[in-house]
Amino acid sequence: MTTEAPPTTFEGLMMRTPLLVRSIAERAEQLFGPREVVSITSDGAERSTYGEVVERARRLASALRELGIRPGDRVATFGWNSRRHLELYLAVPSMGAVLHTLNIRLFEDDLRYVVAHAEDRVIFLDASLAHVMPRFEGVEHEVLMPDSDGERPGALPYEELINSGDPGFEFVDVDENAAAAMCYTSGTTGRPKGVVYSHRSTVLHTLLTNQADGPGLRERDVALPIVPMFHANAWGLPYAAAMAGSKIVLPGPRMEPDSLAGLIASERVTFAAGVPTIWQAIGQLEPAPDLSSVKRIVCGGSAVPEALMRLYDERFGVPVIQAWGMTETSPMASVCRVPSDGPEGDEAYAIRALQGRVVPLVDFRVDPEAGGELQVRGPTIAHAYYNDESGAQKFTDDGWLRTGDVAEVLPGAMIKLVDRTKDLVKSGGEWISSVELENAIMAHPDVVEAAVVAVPDERWDERPLACVVCGPDSDLDCDQLRTFLRDKVAKWWIPERVEFINEVPKTSVGKFDKKVLRQQVAEGKLGGD
Repeated sequence: MTTEAPPTTFEGLMMRTPLLVRSIAERAEQLFGPREVVSITSDGAERSTYGEVVERARRLASALRELGIRPGDRVATFGWNSRRHLELYLAVPSMGAVLHTLNIRLFEDDLRYVVAHAEDRVIFLDASLAHVMPRFEGVEHEVLMPDSDGERPGALPYEELINSGDPGFEFVDVDENAAAAMCYTSGTTGRPKGVVYSHRSTVLHTLLTNQADGPGLRERDVALPIVPMFHANAWGLPYAAAMAGSKIVLPGPRMEPDSLAGLIASERVTFAAGVPTIWQAIGQLEPAPDLSSVKRIVCGGSAVPEALMRLYDERFGVPVIQAWGMTETSPMASVCRVPSDGPEGDEAYAIRALQGRVVPLVDFRVDPEAGGELQVRGPTIAHAYYNDESGAQKFTDDGWLRTGDVAEVLPGAMIKLVDRTKDLVKSGGEWISSVELENAIMAHPDVVEAAVVAVPDERWDERPLACVVCGPDSDLDCDQLRTFLRDKVAKWWIPERVEFINEVPKTSVGKFDKKVLRQQVAEGKLGGD
């Protein structure tokens, strides 16, 4: 008996050029050399160009090579959104090393764990942060970036390092699946977990980011990434801007709402991205800031309230576009645009409040056996955590990432995130979505922020507790808020208990920190007047 040999694969005759971060840097240098890069420091605006930034990135890569940094070595950053941080974004992966962005808002214990776990050899830090960054064992060099007059005894001066480098240094070729960058999750349970992005995943994510129905950066755009470069690669926007040739504006440590609004006006920003709490604060400024140059805002990190979208439409004429993702998804995984056959006017807000459709190349499913959990896979999705066996439970046996989000799929393959699995309120055997209830509460004109957590109840097992932040002149009380909710949510969703507080606690990246809020509730320490 003979067995037929399998048919020979008929291969395409295309070049197998690897997808590398160096291609983003070289494109910016060759095509968009004169395009402006603006970086805010304590002394004001530093103005540079992509041509200068990439030349300095070459010098930096050369200097790091002289310091003994080799492909695969981890180079950490501890800094704000700045031109020098952008130079590191381009230089470190393009010399074959791995960029590790440290979250400047992590607790010291977590920072020490992350630096040791990643085995960072060098840390670049902003002078304005020199007084808050601890010393780390095992780190061979610290390099001080001069965004202020801060000092760091023993640190190498960044500009001297740049000047010592070769402006003609050739970026290296590596395997496209080699590590390009690392970011640790900012989860509210357990130790941070390391996500390792490859060159291939980074380039693909950059292309997806610049799709027309995504953020869609173009050469004529002026982009302001408010989302920090120290977390999830600033949603990939520094690379997206460099690839498109967009003028990029980097706000440095000036993250106050009035400073950001002033920067938008002075630099005529057309595109900006940040978490909802940032846009809530800017939207409440009096007098109304000048946002006339802005064409679109991308908002993510947590659910975007419909009330926030309405505020920006009505007050500024600027659309707020919701996007969703995680550190593990590079991070952008879906973007919400109203479909061509979708509703218009007021009816469109119900669509815009969704998480939208997954980006190309990403698959999704909702697993009923996991309580309706959303699961994703694709070339920009992590399949494991770095050196962390405890994280294996986040991935299914058949290769999907478990997001921890409970989702519904609406017509047109539109994703609606109902809640985090851990944030659902189970009352009388039925589920209450904390996210939907929060959005309904924040639709009240006096409410600035609202977070809902479950509290024990003898009769119903759990009931929702609403923690509400109101504007300065509000006299809203519990009964008035409950009356407001009557025609907006199911009767049994309406919370019996409402606590008016000064501020909802936030995580290091600006999300509502419900773990802290639950602890404050349990200890009777809610932050009210």
